[in-house]
Amino acid sequence: MGHKKKTSLKTTLQSQQTRLKNKEKAAHAAEAAELKTKHKGKGKAPALRPTIPFTPTDKILLIGEGNFSFAHALVIDPPLSLEHLPPSNITATSYDSEEECYDKYPDAKSKVDVLLERGVEVLFGVDGTKLEKCNALKKRLFNRVVFNFPHAGKGITDQDRNILSNQMLILGFLRSVVSCLAEGTIPTPNLSQKPKKPADDDDDDNMDDDEDIDAPSPSTMQGARGTVLITLRNVSPYTNWDVPRLAKTPPKPASLGTPPNPNYKLLRSFVFHRKMWKGYEHRMTKGERAHGRGTTGEGGEDRTWEFCLKD
Repeated sequence: MGHKKKTSLKTTLQSQQTRLKNKEKAAHAAEAAELKTKHKGKGKAPALRPTIPFTPTDKILLIGEGNFSFAHALVIDPPLSLEHLPPSNITATSYDSEEECYDKYPDAKSKVDVLLERGVEVLFGVDGTKLEKCNALKKRLFNRVVFNFPHAGKGITDQDRNILSNQMLILGFLRSVVSCLAEGTIPTPNLSQKPKKPADDDDDDNMDDDEDIDAPSPSTMQGARGTVLITLRNVSPYTNWDVPRLAKTPPKPASLGTPPNPNYKLLRSFVFHRKMWKGYEHRMTKGERAHGRGTTGEGGEDRTWEFCLKD
């Protein structure tokens, strides 16, 4: 009986992959047509300001920090709107042990030393799919939980199996992070900014939403529940992970012993501008490759999806 359900989960995820590949072909054709139309125009639209998804009062949990360059950027040289964010409001975690982290990322120790000196909490050996088992995080709630460029790091060469392993990572994280999210009302985006379509529209599942509004963060609303931010390259193979769909309508558990995933609401998505986070580097996670920056997904954009739990 358990084997049958496991096969069902795999089949569900793989059918989503097929659906997304077909969508990508159609999207590329539509994009090419749109670009051709835009080039015929007389002028350029004004550039949109980058979205900064934090406020100075947020309690922020960073998952899978790698070499801690994002935490370092957030504390040492943040955007102007975050210059009053207390370093003590930030908890930065690494999946690796401290020894493994410094061995894998030689530049990590100097960054961690600075973070500790400033008052940031740094935790090692934290599994993003088992946050409820981390003693240092028990009974603590956050306004923001951030997972930048998650990757299972298993080195699987078969693309379909690689996609499946990363989908299982995302599902595990979304299930586990519930214990860390601040409770409250569903965040309400700034109504003065009108998105092109509802943030929870089914069309957003294709990870193709181009809304990039520098509006106040949805959860700045007093008493709002915490949000989850996942950032990925918005190109294949990462689009095949189908993160919005996994969050909003997760497949049934693979076994009887696995609790069901909660349902999330997609609040918004926006371009993640690395240049806003000075010194930030996306580092790879697998063995010797961790010393490199990788080339997979080149040519696309970095995009962040922000979710909160549904009622």
